[in-house]
Amino acid sequence: MSEMTEDLTLLGDSKTRPPASPERSILETFPSPKPDREFWIQLNFNEFSSLCPVTGQPDGAKLSIAYVPGEKCVETKSLKFYLNSFRNHEGFNEAIVNRIADDLVAVCDPLKLEVRGEFVPRGGIQLTVEVTHPPE
Repeated sequence: MSEMTEDLTLLGDSKTRPPASPERSILETFPSPKPDREFWIQLNFNEFSSLCPVTGQPDGAKLSIAYVPGEKCVETKSLKFYLNSFRNHEGFNEAIVNRIADDLVAVCDPLKLEVRGEFVPRGGIQLTVEVTHPPE
């Protein structure tokens, strides 16, 4: 195992169940391969879901994450587990997208970050939440 991957616990593990709740500690990182260069990483998660805190009904969304890494990159299997753990979590869409952005900033300290949640219409209204870091 290389020095870059020695701290990764999910990658290569056959574990398939996501955690019961979204915790920042689920997110794992590895050193950026080019910390001296600005480059964008784009991640799309089309099967995001969470629960409405009032009705308990599921809210589905297409989640897009784009970031310019600083010293660290987020490992994608840990990100998948983290995002999947929201399916049992109640929260307003606005709060959830902001939480995801805050957690990613906390674990990998990107130079730039954009998190966008395009939620499935409910009651005829389609809601999109977009968070940027640093704030413009």
